[in-house]
Amino acid sequence: MNLQKLLETQKILDDRIIEQHGLEGQDFLPEKILALQVELGELANEWRGFKFWSEDQEPRTYAPNVKDECKDCQSKGYKNKFADIKEWIFCESCDGCGYHFQNPLLEEYVDCLHFILGIGLQNPKFRSIVLRFDFSKGFSKEDTITAQFNRLFNKVGDFSEYKTSGNYFFVFEIFAGLGEMLGFSWEQIEQAYYDKNKINHTRQATGY
Repeated sequence: MNLQKLLETQKILDDRIIEQHGLEGQDFLPEKILALQVELGELANEWRGFKFWSEDQEPRTYAPNVKDECKDCQSKGYKNKFADIKEWIFCESCDGCGYHFQNPLLEEYVDCLHFILGIGLQNPKFRSIVLRFDFSKGFSKEDTITAQFNRLFNKVGDFSEYKTSGNYFFVFEIFAGLGEMLGFSWEQIEQAYYDKNKINHTRQATGY
């Protein structure tokens, strides 16, 4: 996984959001931490393994025949670039296919990754921690995925209270371990990150 490129890609998106919404000079670290916690909850919800009260505890993962119509282009695969000029372009949100093939669990995981990288960009020390990770090695893991989620939530809480390099390191490290426990390869995660990043840019362009 090319972490340098991921950080650069995330910075382009973050800078665009700041400039587009006139938010220069403001510190959004608390908001990014809260957003990460929200996305982790959504990730756990798509995993479903903690739902002991339910007979449906299967993770929401990729199914070849399951797809959603793209709302950005009404499943045409293309859309008008400008409201007053008929200039048709391929829909970036669905890459021109008209549909979004579902892998909710992976999508929620990379949503979390977006915010973890965004937090890493807030401080040069955090950024250097990201660049030091070696994905050829395994990461710290609890005995169960439920325990890994709980440990990660606890560590994000620690980081929210004490924004140290050490706490950020453990957030990233536990999150990476969770990805392995959920069965994702780093190639899958990287590609899914770039796919979702494209959608995020499209959303900014269309007033999401």
